Amino acid sequence: MYKAKDQEIINRISKTVDSSCNIDNELFKSFNVKRGLRNEDHTGVIVGLTKVGDVVGYERDEDGKLTPIPGRLIYRGISLEDIVKGAQKENRLGFEEVVYLILSGNLPNKEELSEFSSMMSRTMDLNPKIVMHILDLVGTDIMNYLSRCVLELYTFDDTPDDTTPENLIKQSINLVATFPTIVAYAHNALRHDQGKSLHIRHPQPDLSLAENFLYMMKGHHYTPLDVKILDLALMVHADHGGGNNSTFTVRVTSSTGTDTYSAIAAGIGSLKGRLHGGANLKVIDMLKMIKTTIKDWTNVEEIDNLLQKILKKEAYDKTGLIYGIGHAIYTISDPRTVLLKEMARELAIEKGREAEFDFYSLLEERAIHNFMEIKGKNVNKQVCANVDFYSGFVYDMIGLPQEIYTPLFAMARIVGWSAHRIEELNFKQKRIIRPAYKNAAEIREYTPIDNR
Repeated sequence: MYKAKDQEIINRISKTVDSSCNIDNELFKSFNVKRGLRNEDHTGVIVGLTKVGDVVGYERDEDGKLTPIPGRLIYRGISLEDIVKGAQKENRLGFEEVVYLILSGNLPNKEELSEFSSMMSRTMDLNPKIVMHILDLVGTDIMNYLSRCVLELYTFDDTPDDTTPENLIKQSINLVATFPTIVAYAHNALRHDQGKSLHIRHPQPDLSLAENFLYMMKGHHYTPLDVKILDLALMVHADHGGGNNSTFTVRVTSSTGTDTYSAIAAGIGSLKGRLHGGANLKVIDMLKMIKTTIKDWTNVEEIDNLLQKILKKEAYDKTGLIYGIGHAIYTISDPRTVLLKEMARELAIEKGREAEFDFYSLLEERAIHNFMEIKGKNVNKQVCANVDFYSGFVYDMIGLPQEIYTPLFAMARIVGWSAHRIEELNFKQKRIIRPAYKNAAEIREYTPIDNR
């Protein structure tokens, strides 16, 4: 704890932040600086090349004009929709196939997929010392638990700093396999701290990664459809190109030559942020408010009135944002939302929550309509529901607690992080990522301490 005098110093310095850290927005234009690495048309500034994944929301013509198109998410050159539909057509789970594809660059055949899936399941068990450490951790945020455990894995790796392809793949598979176990055990430890019974269930070698996670979280209290939709959620979150903040963080840190565990821990820290992976929690909170405020979930006029108040900064947190609507790249549709929504309807029927699903669907439609009516011309961009709009509803129907929603994101995205790290380290010409910042401060004379 800080002493009273220490707090005075902190308060005094903090009062200077507005003046010392304020940079006029006009300076970005005058210096031609891309704020947040974004162009004027909201697209990202290209800063690198990747073969791992691609996120598509526009088509650009010969004159450079952008035309919105239905969103596409591509893993190693293959459409995510095709991967998902292929697995669903054959009535099998698909996350392990996605892991193999993203890490290797190739789709596995039946034998390769079977062997890889078995290896993944066998790798899910944690070193007993790490399990005991998880049980001893103090805190309330599982993302912090996850980050600390990842850094501790460094000490149990015989060759943690080895960056040969073989070792990087081994480390990646180990991380993908153990993330669900760490998250499940951290959640159980957190529940125990809150006075509830402690359950430590070891992952089973004959279960998929998705089913093992549900088993470790809930015992046998889940359905086959629960497993299928969790598997789908992991598939759609596995990668999102090199430009998303957490993946870029992993690539930046990897470019320095640091170890895998430090780079991945940095990615976790990024994903935790409320403007990135943590955004789903804001969506959930807002949707709860809307559900309790709207008396008739089928009344379009009542829904529109509330949404318009939110957009005009008269309701909810008065930011003018409808959380879960809009995306930096996707315009007409977010392919992850489309896929998740299709199975969410099926799950809602199983759980007896069809009316709630219908309300979400209507709310999505009216939110987009009202946004375009009130703000569309100003932002000059079409919007769609992003994946966060339905993911919380899906997790809730499965029976998963809110505190693991962002860790679930990390459980999937560790796949993309690992592949992008390997790609970054495999460049023939090694070069640290070092963007330039333009200094906007005026030059001043130094004042001797007696004259200040």
